[in-house]
Amino acid sequence: MRILDRYILKSVLGLFIGCLLGFFSLYIIIDIFSHLDEILKQHVGLQILAEYYFSYLPIIFVQVAPVAALLAILYTFGKLNHTNEIIAMRSAGLSIYQIGKPVIILGMVMSMLVFFVNDRFVPRSLSITEKIKDQMERGSKKIRGKEQEVISNMSMYGLKNRLYFINRFTPSTNTMEGITILEQDQHQNLTRKIVANKGTFRGNNWVFYQTITYNFDQYGQIRDEPQYMEEEVMDIPESPQDFLSQRQRPDFMDIEHLTGYIKRLADSGATSTVRNFRVDLYQRFTMPLTTLIIILLGLPFSLITKKRATGMSSVGLSLGVGFSYYVINAIGIALGKSGILTPLLAVSTGHLIALSLGLYLIHKLP
Repeated sequence: MRILDRYILKSVLGLFIGCLLGFFSLYIIIDIFSHLDEILKQHVGLQILAEYYFSYLPIIFVQVAPVAALLAILYTFGKLNHTNEIIAMRSAGLSIYQIGKPVIILGMVMSMLVFFVNDRFVPRSLSITEKIKDQMERGSKKIRGKEQEVISNMSMYGLKNRLYFINRFTPSTNTMEGITILEQDQHQNLTRKIVANKGTFRGNNWVFYQTITYNFDQYGQIRDEPQYMEEEVMDIPESPQDFLSQRQRPDFMDIEHLTGYIKRLADSGATSTVRNFRVDLYQRFTMPLTTLIIILLGLPFSLITKKRATGMSSVGLSLGVGFSYYVINAIGIALGKSGILTPLLAVSTGHLIALSLGLYLIHKLP
């Protein structure tokens, strides 16, 4: 590694770590003060607080790493510009890519690190923090929140080899709406499908309303006429609490488990749920690239060798472009989950646009 590369990399790494520590501290301080009344009211101990915020560190890291990297390169190259070191490097015959090579390599490494942390640590951290938060929020507030809770788009793999898809589930009234149940054999072949408009839990039984039952043969074709019933007591062993505890959330699963879950749901007919899960899965692969892309977007603005006022405006413009990149990415994901774009295109559009823009701006630098 050249001395110049080490010089730039040392500055960027130091600032990156400093920004991360700053973001960690700010998040914890702001979160503590915003929930201080609740913490004191519930007499939450220091050990529980420490465990909660320690578990949250991987989540914060994944979220703030791109911003920390952007601030680090803007400050580093802004300082080099201020001391005319960028001009000296260009005068020595170094190209923009040679000057920016160490931070681009750093962006690749950081993207791989974000991918690893997001897949291995974030799902577990989310599960732990939710359980701890549940303990911290015990009391009247939790009860009121539970009474008002409505869960949308619930899916679950239950007993008797059944897949459940529920549009809306209200725990306070033990009521389901928009129910689809798929029964499969040991080879995951569909044998029965039950569709119901509504279901309520009475005593120890589920009672469904306006049900239609389809039976399938070994070739997946509908056998006999569908059976319609206005009201039917269902042979479902799961209680409302079972649905709450076993519901599947993609953010609680790593890539391997999420891929396997999608495969089990692929032939279910619940296209919206499968589509949403695929968007979440593909996003696991594209989201870590944000750090590298943000660096490529910030690099051309930070290397502009002009007056101080123009340099400050370039920093502001760089932050604006980075914000726009996040907005475009969020819009793409929303379009993917609504079915307008395919899942892969939805999670890739924002990244491809930002990557192309970053490379174009770097190429256009004098």
